[in-house]
Amino acid sequence: MTTFSPPSSPTAERQISKAEARRKVLAEIDNAVFTLTYTSAAGAGFFTDAYDIFAINLCANMIGLVYGANGKLTRSQELGLKIATPIGNLFGQVVFGWLADKWGRKRMYGIELVIRGDYPLSAVITSEFAATRFRGRMMIAVFAMQGFGNITASIVALIVTAAFKDPVLDHTDYRAVDYMWRIVIGFGMVPGLFAVYSRMTIPESPRYTMDVERNLDQAASDADFVKFGKFDVIEDRAVRRVEMPKASRRDFIAYFSKWPNLAPLVGCAYSWFALDFAFYGLGLNPSIIFHAIGFGDSKAEDLNQRAFDNMYNTAVGNIILSIAGLIPGYWFAFAFIDSWGRKPIQFMGFGALTAIFIVMGFGYNKITAVNQGSFAFLYALANFFQNFGPNSTTFVLPGELFPTRYRGTAHGISAASGKLGAVLAQVLLLFAKDIGGLNKSVDHILEVLALFMLTGMASTYLIPETKGRSLESLSGEVEDQDNF
Repeated sequence: MTTFSPPSSPTAERQISKAEARRKVLAEIDNAVFTLTYTSAAGAGFFTDAYDIFAINLCANMIGLVYGANGKLTRSQELGLKIATPIGNLFGQVVFGWLADKWGRKRMYGIELVIRGDYPLSAVITSEFAATRFRGRMMIAVFAMQGFGNITASIVALIVTAAFKDPVLDHTDYRAVDYMWRIVIGFGMVPGLFAVYSRMTIPESPRYTMDVERNLDQAASDADFVKFGKFDVIEDRAVRRVEMPKASRRDFIAYFSKWPNLAPLVGCAYSWFALDFAFYGLGLNPSIIFHAIGFGDSKAEDLNQRAFDNMYNTAVGNIILSIAGLIPGYWFAFAFIDSWGRKPIQFMGFGALTAIFIVMGFGYNKITAVNQGSFAFLYALANFFQNFGPNSTTFVLPGELFPTRYRGTAHGISAASGKLGAVLAQVLLLFAKDIGGLNKSVDHILEVLALFMLTGMASTYLIPETKGRSLESLSGEVEDQDNF
């Protein structure tokens, strides 16, 4: 005889604990496949940010021709033009990193593009959606858009310069150049609009929903985005709250007053400061290198022809440098970051840059006098090891090392430190390079950069390795409950 069991009542069913449900959501994220759904949204913002930053260098000469005395900006005007964006970035990173922790990643995502607070938002959203096994590659895929934004700015400047050749040569008042720089800068709106739209279509980070908003069921729905590319907003159900530490000023001080928690923040912040001192110092001023080695200086007697040649050669020079060093460096970092690890790549990069800048600085006069091509090769090699090195890892590490409730703030502090280095580098390069004559102190500047790279190696020791570890383990939730 067959016996039929009555259906189980809800009270008889085994109830899954909140902790188990939370682990299930995290496992769902960790088992996801590599996807470009949210990396494209984050990458579009990085592309836009990089385009705008590096287009400034290309347009500085154009603006000088139109508005500068004798067709050239004064040193103070050039400095103001080049540090305006890094200063905006500096404040934007801190403010929007903090707001991302206070009000949520999604609510701030897109708005932060207005005042350049993209770094912490893009980093933490990517890290919190990514599976542990390829989290580094996902973050580098976003960050690599910086290189494509750089080269696109140069290509657009080259196309615009070629298109306006005849008007530039025919008018002594450079009225055509006034259109040129506006077109180059204005083109940055195109990827920016795509970035804003794409960021409106992604959900809140499941980790933020669980750990800060404490909404377990909505976090489970948000996690579906990594598998199916869609999610539901749950409004008609009682919220199951996860017991997690709450963010507050007192908790923030208590957390970072412990050296094991503060040391990674100090290491990340200073490493980014040291790196950006060189990266943006040289990246926003490649014309200094071009002029120092005789590349890009027009020999034309006609002033209009000379102006056109210099604009054209600056764009071409930037494209060459991007292809030769910048972009390959990003993709080497992409290939090795999850197998080799973040810390070895950062340490190796700082070490290589220290050696390269020592050779470039102390051997500057001899190298440029004997073989200018060798100096250009060393400069491209420096670009390569910046990106297959600390320029990539300084973006990744602060997006992994801290608990969800302070991850945006910590990343914003680290990124702002980098932008401070970028601003100080502009001041040093523009005011110190001509001590003793035009570009007579470039060698000493390179020697100073070598010193900064050496200190970057030291600060790397403060940072733990994150390869193969979950965000929960890195923040102390699993391995060290006291620190968490």
